[in-house]
Amino acid sequence: MGTLNEYLQQKREALLERRANAERQPDQARSVFSAKVRAAGRSGVREIRIRDFQVISDSPPDFAGYNLGPSSPELQLGVLGSCLTHIALIQAAERQVSLHSLEVEVTGEMHPLAGRPGYEHIPIHPHNIQYKLIIQSDESEETLRAFHQAIEQVCPIFNLLRNPQQIEGQLVVNRLSSESVL
Repeated sequence: MGTLNEYLQQKREALLERRANAERQPDQARSVFSAKVRAAGRSGVREIRIRDFQVISDSPPDFAGYNLGPSSPELQLGVLGSCLTHIALIQAAERQVSLHSLEVEVTGEMHPLAGRPGYEHIPIHPHNIQYKLIIQSDESEETLRAFHQAIEQVCPIFNLLRNPQQIEGQLVVNRLSSESVL
C-alpha cells in the first residue's frame, strides 16, 4: 500500500495535466454538475443521485426517520469536510508539501425550536460550524500556515458557506388529474 506522499505525486501530475487541458481549451473547461433527489414513499428516505452514485439521507427516529443515513445538515458538514480534504490534497500536491496523514473533523449545531416564537434568535440553519485540519507533516510552521491559508482561499464549499449566493427556486407541479389542488 502506498503512502499519502506517493498519492500526492499522482495528484500533482493529474492537476498539472488538467490545468494544461483547461488552458488549451478554456471555453470548454467549465464544469456543470447536478444532483437529483427523490423522497421514497412510506419512509421519506431521500435518495440522492449524483452521476452514477446514490446516497441515502434520512432522519433519526426521533424525527420520523429510520436512521438509514445521515440527515441533510450532517451531509452538509460531510461535504464541507470532503471538500476541505480534497483541496488540502490539491494544495499539498501543487505546493509539494509533504503530508504523512490528513484528516478533517467538522462540527456544527442546530436546535429543533430555532425560529419559533421565543427562539427567533437561534438560526434555523446549521451554525457554529467549525473544522479541524489534522495533519502529520515535517514541514515548517510557515509552510503549513501558507498551506492552510491557500486551502481556505480556494475551497469551493468553504467559500460557498462563508460567502453564500442567491439560490433561485421554482415550483413545478405535475397533477395526477384535473381535480388536483395545491
